[in-house]
Amino acid sequence: MTIHADAPALPATGRITPVREPGKPVVVHVPAAAGLDEAVTWLTAHREQIQAELHRSGAVLLRGLPVRDAASFAAARDALISQRAGYKEKATPRTDFGEGVFSSTDLPAVQPIRLHNENSYTLDFPGVLLFGCVTAPEEGGATTVGDMREALRLLPPDLVARFERMGWLLVRNYSELAGLPWYKTFATEDKTVAEAYCTQNTVGFEWLDDDSLVTRQRRSAIITHPVTGERSWFNHFAFWNSRTLDPDVREVLVETYGEDGLPFNTYLGDGSRLTDDEVDAVNAVYDRVTVRETWQEGDLMLVDNLLCAHGREAFKGDRKILVAMGEPIALADCAPTTEPATTVFSGE
Repeated sequence: MTIHADAPALPATGRITPVREPGKPVVVHVPAAAGLDEAVTWLTAHREQIQAELHRSGAVLLRGLPVRDAASFAAARDALISQRAGYKEKATPRTDFGEGVFSSTDLPAVQPIRLHNENSYTLDFPGVLLFGCVTAPEEGGATTVGDMREALRLLPPDLVARFERMGWLLVRNYSELAGLPWYKTFATEDKTVAEAYCTQNTVGFEWLDDDSLVTRQRRSAIITHPVTGERSWFNHFAFWNSRTLDPDVREVLVETYGEDGLPFNTYLGDGSRLTDDEVDAVNAVYDRVTVRETWQEGDLMLVDNLLCAHGREAFKGDRKILVAMGEPIALADCAPTTEPATTVFSGE
C-alpha cells in the first residue's frame, strides 16, 4: 500500500483526528498497517469514535487502508457495521459480489448521479452506507455527499411546510426498456409474491393490460434521526422528478411513454406537481451542500444515510467502487411528518 507523507501514524489506542476542509467530507487518516488483520483491529478499536464523528458530520472518509477487493472490503465492513441491511425495491442496476457487497450503481460513466438518500421510499432503509475504492478513476468519479440537515435549513420555508404536511409521492412504471422491470425490482417472477410485498409495505399497485405494473407510494419528506434527534430532508423527490431530467432526455421519454408513463416521477403528497422554479430551488440547495473528495485506492467512506445524501460525478477511466448497507432503521422510528400511504394526501 502507498503511504502518504501527510498521513500521520496514529497509535492503535489513540484518538482519531478528523481533518476538516471546506468543500470536502471529513477525512480520517488511518495509521499504516502491516496487513488487513491489523487494519481491521484498528477499525474495531476506534469504531465508537468513528461513529461519533459520523453522527456529527454525516460522512467520514477513512484513508490509508489495505482494501483491495470485495473480500477485504467485507472484512472492513464487518468491523464498522454491526448489522447488514438489504437492498429493497431495486431502482438501479448493481453487480452483486456476495456477502452483502455490491457495486455502486452501474450506470454509464458520462452520467452523473444526483444526491439522494438510499431507499428513502421504503418503510425501512439502511442507516449507514459504506463505500470503498478498489480502482480509482482517472478523472472525476467522486462519491459526492451533502448534509441534509443543512439542506432542510436552506430550503424555502413555504416549500418545507407543504412537504412537512403532505409528504411526497413516488409513481413508478416498470419497463424492460427504461428503468427496471418489476420482476427485478421485487426479485420475483411471481405476481402474487410482488403483490404481497406491495400490500405489506404500503405500496399501491396496478397491473395494466400489457401486464406491466404501476406502483404508487406516499412517504414522509422529512424525518428525525433516532440517535441524534435532528430533523433531516430525506426523500427522492427532486432526484426522480421529471423536471430534473436533462431536457432532451425528458422530451424523448415523454414522447415515448407519456407524462404519466415515465419510469419514475414524483409529486407533492397531494398528487400536485411543483413548478419548474420550485424543483430548481430544491436542486439548487443540493448543489449548495454538495462536498467531494477525489478517491484514492483503499479509501472507505461511511455515510449516515439519514443525515447525508450521496451521489456520483461523471468520470473517465476504470472505476470500481464497492458499497455495503447496514444498521437498518424503520421509518416509523424516525418521527415521519406524514404517514405512509398508497394514495394522495387528502387532509386526513
